[in-house]
Amino acid sequence: MKIVIYGLGIIGASLAAALKDAGHVVLGKNRSRGPIEYALAHQMIDGEAVSYEGADAVFVALPPDATMKELDEGDFPEGCIVCDICGVKEAVEQAVYSRPRKYRYVGTHPMAGKETSGILSASRDLYKGKNLVITRAAGTDESALERVRALGRDAGFSRIVECSAREHDEKIALTSQLAHIVSNAYGKSPLALDVKGFTGGSFQDMTRVGGVDETLWTDLYFYDREPLFNELSSLIARLEEYRDALSSNDKEKMRALLKEGRLAHDKFFSEK
Repeated sequence: MKIVIYGLGIIGASLAAALKDAGHVVLGKNRSRGPIEYALAHQMIDGEAVSYEGADAVFVALPPDATMKELDEGDFPEGCIVCDICGVKEAVEQAVYSRPRKYRYVGTHPMAGKETSGILSASRDLYKGKNLVITRAAGTDESALERVRALGRDAGFSRIVECSAREHDEKIALTSQLAHIVSNAYGKSPLALDVKGFTGGSFQDMTRVGGVDETLWTDLYFYDREPLFNELSSLIARLEEYRDALSSNDKEKMRALLKEGRLAHDKFFSEK
C-alpha cells in the first residue's frame, strides 16, 4: 500500500518506520522540515509527501485540534482510508461524521509511547507486542477497518481491540489520562526535590510520565472531561479512605484497604 503519515513525532515516525519495514511505500508529511530530513536519513520513510494524491491510506498523527482541522480540510483521494491517532476519539468521530466525506475514516489509538517525545524518540519496534485500539461507528466501512487491522499487524501490534469511541474515551480516562495526572501531581511534593539517594523503582514508576506536554495533555483532558472527572473523583474518594485510616489510627481498616487493592491488582494481572 501507499501510505502517507502526517506528523512525524514519536508516534507517527515510529509507525512510518514499522510500515516501511513491512514492505509498504511510506511517505512523510510534517509541519516543519527537520523531521522529514531526519526520517529520510534514517530510512523511516521512502520520501516526502507533497500531497495525498495516490494514497491508499493516510494516518494523521497530530494533536487533537490540528487533527480535526486536517480531517475536515485535507484533500484526501476518494475512497482513501484516513485514520487519526489521537488519544481521544468521540470528539474526532463527531467532527468527521458532521458531514459527508469522500474518504473512509477509521479511528485508531496506538497504546504505546515513551516519557519523551519527538522524532528523536521514535523507534522502529515501538509497537511490537503492544495494543492497538480501533474505534467502530455506524458509518465505519468494514473493508477499510479490516485493512487497518492488517496494517496494525504489519506494524507489530500483538493485540487489536475494537470498541466504540465512547468506550475508548471512558477507558482511556483511567488507563492513560488519570495516570498522567497522578504522576504529575505526585512529583509536586515539597520533598521531591530533596530525595536523591532515597529513590528506587517505585518512585521512578510513579514519576515516569509526570513530565507531560501541558498544552497537548490539557487538550486531551478537556476533550475527555466528563470521563476523566469521574475517574479522578473516584480516585480521590478511595485515597481519602487510606488517609482516614491513618487519621483514626485504624490498622485493621488500612489492612483491609490494602488487601482489597492487592486482590484487584492480582485479578487484573491474572486476566491481562
